Amino acid sequence: MKWFQDEIQVGCICCFRKCISFWMMLFSMLWVIGETLPLQAQEPSETAERMKKAPRVFIDCDVCDLDFIRTEIPFVNYVRDPVDAQVHVLVTWQLTGSGGKEYTLTFLGKKDFAGKNDTLRYVVSNTATSDEIRKGLTRTLKIGLVRYVAFTPVREEIQIGFRPQARTTRVTDKWKNWVFRIHANTFANGEKSSKSLSLYGSVSASKVTPEWKIRFSLSANYNENRFEFGKTKIFSYSRGRSFSALVVRSLGEHWSVAVKGGYSASTYQNIKHQFYLYPAVEFNIFPYSESTHRELRLQYWLRGESLQYMEETIFDRISETPFSHMFSATLTFNQPWGSTETTLTASQYWHDLSKNRLVLYNRLTLRVFGGLSINIFGSVSMIHDQLYLPKRGATQEEVLLRRKELATTYSYFVSFGITYTFGSIFSNVVNPRFGSGGGMYRIIVG
Repeated sequence: MKWFQDEIQVGCICCFRKCISFWMMLFSMLWVIGETLPLQAQEPSETAERMKKAPRVFIDCDVCDLDFIRTEIPFVNYVRDPVDAQVHVLVTWQLTGSGGKEYTLTFLGKKDFAGKNDTLRYVVSNTATSDEIRKGLTRTLKIGLVRYVAFTPVREEIQIGFRPQARTTRVTDKWKNWVFRIHANTFANGEKSSKSLSLYGSVSASKVTPEWKIRFSLSANYNENRFEFGKTKIFSYSRGRSFSALVVRSLGEHWSVAVKGGYSASTYQNIKHQFYLYPAVEFNIFPYSESTHRELRLQYWLRGESLQYMEETIFDRISETPFSHMFSATLTFNQPWGSTETTLTASQYWHDLSKNRLVLYNRLTLRVFGGLSINIFGSVSMIHDQLYLPKRGATQEEVLLRRKELATTYSYFVSFGITYTFGSIFSNVVNPRFGSGGGMYRIIVG
């Protein structure tokens, strides 16, 4: 019997060695074929020489399909680092009144093209597919890059076409700029000992013009969890509903006024009914027309509320009508060196000035040098205004499942990351086989 087992073991080892030899031989053959095939399909030498002098372009865009762009626009050289670029294209976007998006493509000339800057815009509707968006962005990008290609020998390879436009007709908007949305979502999962269910629905209507922004929204949510541990059964749920209305009036390139009102209820916050009204004023130090690149908005809100609680609070209240005010400052930048958004918010109740809250939020993406970039995302809050906490506290299940807000004097979250990329500066080649994995080395901490 031992002899038989030894024979099987020796046979398996021989078979394994033969398999290894076969695969090594196969890969060697494929490597030789792969190295020789390109020699039969080289570009004409004249075109190749011209492409060496094509503009070096860095696409600074988090939402772009870069593989599609490289395929559709082959007449420039793409680089992975802005330091090596002659043209830095910064792509930013903001929502339009109809729920679509307006993309702003800023072309920044560098080195040989220093001082040659352009800005193009591309607008898509809220029903546009991802394919329509990427085609439109690529077409706009192509138009913007032609200016730079015209100053290089690659212009000899460019052909310009024109598509005649249909006769202009006057468009009548029967909806008068109003946009309506209905959204519903459900999520459920379970196994033998646990089950969870989440339901969410919302209805909204909005109208946005250069002078007015009007929005109404109605939403409701329900969440439940069930657990079984032997004979022990645990059931917990939370629910909430809200209605809000916002009206904003533009007052030039720097000022706006607004009023916000609504209703809400939440088992998580011990609120049975809440009615509120907030008039506000906003001043933007930079013109609103530059909002895709930079903003410094200062807001001041006056708040009036009528609260009715589900349970008696830690301040022995079942209802109250507090007044408060709030100030916030928001700074945003979208520049070639990176992007940042920082918001500082301070609020305070008038009946007791010690009941206040201070919140600092930050999102930062910074290119330090070369291929090194830093990403910071986080928030810290100093909390002293939890008027609504129930006097009885929270059960163990409510604490573990986060079904009730708990007393605290602070909260925070933070995310920090470092990305370093090095290697070839060019990224012209697109190879979709086995996915779009990159060939660069990246060291990521965070």
